[in-house]
Amino acid sequence: MFKSIVIAASLSFLSVISVAKPIAIDENNISPLLNGHQIPDVTLKTVKGDAVNLQELVAKQKTILFFYRGGWCPFCNVQMGQLQAIEPKLIEMGYQLVGISPDSPDKLAASMTKNELNYLLLSDEHMQAGQAFGLAFYTSEKVTSMYQAKLGVSNTLFKMPSGEERLVLPVPAIYISDTDGLIQFMYANPNYKVRPAPELIISAAQLVK
Repeated sequence: MFKSIVIAASLSFLSVISVAKPIAIDENNISPLLNGHQIPDVTLKTVKGDAVNLQELVAKQKTILFFYRGGWCPFCNVQMGQLQAIEPKLIEMGYQLVGISPDSPDKLAASMTKNELNYLLLSDEHMQAGQAFGLAFYTSEKVTSMYQAKLGVSNTLFKMPSGEERLVLPVPAIYISDTDGLIQFMYANPNYKVRPAPELIISAAQLVK
């Protein structure tokens, strides 16, 4: 009896820490969730500010989640357009397509209009999902200043252990989940200029039952 209580408590503790991974010191030191892991229990916001729980969302339908840096990122905008082009095929295969970024709901709405998007975008302003998926990292002082000055990035700054304040971004990533919330495929690349080809995403999605 005591042993079962201890095990249950341990599992409960593990589920808590799984949604609070530390922010990586840089993009090359992330520890992303892998195939076989569960979609974390995090709640994000839609363009209208409505709350959406990721576990509840993926339980409704097979899901392709993609993390992107923000609507200010040209590489992200290209990717969003590519995903928009293959969305009809993904819907035909039984999927829903969901984008997640640190952008505020207002900025998400601007991205949807600019890119003529039909799929769901969710705001991860406080990086709960970015940390839960192990994708969040501190940008350097130089990059933080450059993005703020040249690209107008106004995201909330996060305090590093050293006390310095930096922008925190997610490494761009793709996750494919079944309706049990099990990750069946993932792709994450610290080089934000490199994104998976649409054909790769379709091929991976076809293998998920």
